[in-house]
This record gives sequence, structure tokens and C-alpha cells, in this order.
Amino acid sequence: MTHNICFLFHDGMEELEAIAPLDLLRRANLKVTTYSLGSQITVTSRNGVLIQADELFEKPLPIDGFDALIIPGGPGVKNLRNDDRVSALIRSFANAGKWIAAICAAPLLLHDQGLLEGKRYTAHASTADTLSRIDPAASVVIDGNIITSRGAGTAIDFGLTIVATLTGSETADSIAKAAEYPYWTP
Repeated sequence: MTHNICFLFHDGMEELEAIAPLDLLRRANLKVTTYSLGSQITVTSRNGVLIQADELFEKPLPIDGFDALIIPGGPGVKNLRNDDRVSALIRSFANAGKWIAAICAAPLLLHDQGLLEGKRYTAHASTADTLSRIDPAASVVIDGNIITSRGAGTAIDFGLTIVATLTGSETADSIAKAAEYPYWTP
């Protein structure tokens, strides 16, 4: 079964949290469409790297064709917290019971929608004032249909966890081995 993934790109995103998971998902032959939340198809990452999305997020996205939503973190998340398009998209995925994956500061967006209430999760330590129940020992946490991760240093584990969740651990194991990533433990 082919899985279709909606991956949001935004100005100020942490580039490792976008590119590492995106690369791993595409190695797993998952269909990933990246959407720029800015006014241009190209976003400027946290460290000034220009990254081109596949599409502009110009109108509400129909979620019917997607199995998962992925949101990288970084300082740009603060702007997304006031973006009604992002809030509506997250709510749509949640209401449909589809997978939602957020890394670094992006779990704040899930918190804003009430999706972390009663859940186990992790996030970047800088969000601890708002996300008081971060699991600081976990690189990646899955609870229900939500996957969270801490930050750039956990981006490969985050991506492999998404691959394993959608396709099975054999695929993730194979990709980790081919990428010479010996730290992967499903």
C-alpha cells in the first residue's frame, strides 16, 4: 500500500528536521508532497538555506488523499501558531484519525489544538514552559496517532520511526542499514 504524506515547509524551519525525514520517507518509496506555507515556493530555513517545496499552500488542502501530516520545528513555528490554515489542517488530520508527526517546537502546534492533552510526547527543551510534560529521555514518542521528537539531533530517528509506522520496521531497518545509521532501534 502506498502512503501519501503532506509535509509542511515554513520559513525559519530547522533544515535537518525537514530534509532528513523527507529523504528517509522518499527512500521508503512513500509519496511525499511538500507544501510551502510562505508566499513563495522556496522557503528560507533557520540557517538561511533556501529549500524549494513541491507546491504552495494556497488554499485549504483536502486531506482525503493523505495518510500523514509532518511538521518540522525551528524558530519559524512561532509564526505558524497564528496561521489559521495550519490550525485547520492539523484539526482535520486529527479528526480523521490520521497520523500527525511534529518535531522540535512543532509539538506546540499540536498543543494549541488540544491534541497533547493526556498524551505522552517529547519536544525541544526550549518549549518546556508551555509543554510541561515533555519526556526528556525519549528521542521519539508515539502515542495514538501522534509522533513527536525532540529536535535536529533526533531527526533521523524521527524519520525512521515514521517510515516504520507507515510501512513496517523491516523497511526502516533496511534504510537505516543502507544509510550506515547504526543507532536505529525501532
